Amino acid sequence: MTWSHYIELLAVPDKDARAFYEQECVNSKWSVKELNRQIGTSLFERLLLSDGKANKEKVLALASDGVSMMQPADMLKQPYVFEFLGIPENKPVLEKDLEAKLIRHIEDFLLELGRGFMYVGSQQRVTIGNTHYYVDMVFYNKILKAYVLIDLKMSDLQIEHAGQMNAYLNYYKTEVNDEGDNPPVGIILCKTSKDVVAEYALGGLTNQVFASSYVYIIPAKEVLVGEVKALLEQENGAIVDQE
Repeated sequence: MTWSHYIELLAVPDKDARAFYEQECVNSKWSVKELNRQIGTSLFERLLLSDGKANKEKVLALASDGVSMMQPADMLKQPYVFEFLGIPENKPVLEKDLEAKLIRHIEDFLLELGRGFMYVGSQQRVTIGNTHYYVDMVFYNKILKAYVLIDLKMSDLQIEHAGQMNAYLNYYKTEVNDEGDNPPVGIILCKTSKDVVAEYALGGLTNQVFASSYVYIIPAKEVLVGEVKALLEQENGAIVDQE
């Protein structure tokens, strides 16, 4: 790392977050600009909120190792931040326009997705029973050795979204995967992914389907920090109750 990297890191007050960004600089070979962007969008806190189960072990693991990428859930963030698109927070956007903007800013999108992602294409055709369907965006993660299918939704998470993604994954697993590929992974990016809907829509699926939300502006850091603290306090409270 350069001296400029260390200047950026020294500005991070939380020691665990600072250690995480330092480790990810090494792991992901971030430029100073990329490091600044990840700090500015509170990547550390968003990773901790990805599954709604932040705990001290997860904090320490991120601080010491960075993103481990041992399993698909490790790559998830909550929320994904698309500030690089320059879309106002409350401006209505069509799904096809959002997809087109993400493609035009593919380097920024790959940085937001994380380490190991390679862009395969958009509107990738899936043919089931002589009917054509189209996956919004397809990537391949060379660390997980798996295709990652992304569906963009302009609405809140709906139960039918999970069924649609599950069908796409079954197709990829049967028709697209090569020998050595791990089972494909699906990410539904929607306006909001309410916990109760996600629990019933995604629970029990044999395929790996995840849901997360996205925003067009950088979320307030104090809000994300507050959410992390609340989860950690909830975890500590559960441990006390068990004792």
